[in-house]
Amino acid sequence: MKDGADSYRRFLNGDNCAITEIVEEYRAGLEYFLLSITGNEDAAEELTQDTFVYLFVKKPKYKNVASFKTWLYTIGKHKAYKYMKKHSGYVSLEMNYHAIFNEDMRTLEEKYFTDTEKLNVLDVMSRLKSQYREILWLTYFEELSNKECAEIMNKSVHNIEVLVSRARQTLKKLLLEEGYTYEN
Repeated sequence: MKDGADSYRRFLNGDNCAITEIVEEYRAGLEYFLLSITGNEDAAEELTQDTFVYLFVKKPKYKNVASFKTWLYTIGKHKAYKYMKKHSGYVSLEMNYHAIFNEDMRTLEEKYFTDTEKLNVLDVMSRLKSQYREILWLTYFEELSNKECAEIMNKSVHNIEVLVSRARQTLKKLLLEEGYTYEN
């Protein structure tokens, strides 16, 4: 896995091929993350493109405070929130979106995941609150630290720890109801 920060530095220094590396490395995960916010595959795809165009055109300064992935996902999240505010008229504090697990999302997931068990878990995850889905995605599928998740979700690390714990407990309960056996 290439380091996005290194690729971005090379891009800022004139290597336009480096932006292609960034897009290839982060596009699918970012698009899925934005889909979990917008609930619309077309909007998620457009916002993903907007995020990369923003990097290409505006060339914002990456200060290396957080990981490059966290920084990129935060840019995408802000674009998604602006989109939601524009299209819904308001944005709640918890961004409590409508149920987003539909055929569009399943199509995107099937592109991104090939493992049947992961798809089954994602199917069960679709019944979780949006914040639970978001934190589980960031923690387990994107493998971000609690600190990185806190930066993306604009919460404290303690809040993230509590959120992860509650999301895991709720997911475990739903999985057990579906007949899955629990493994640590």
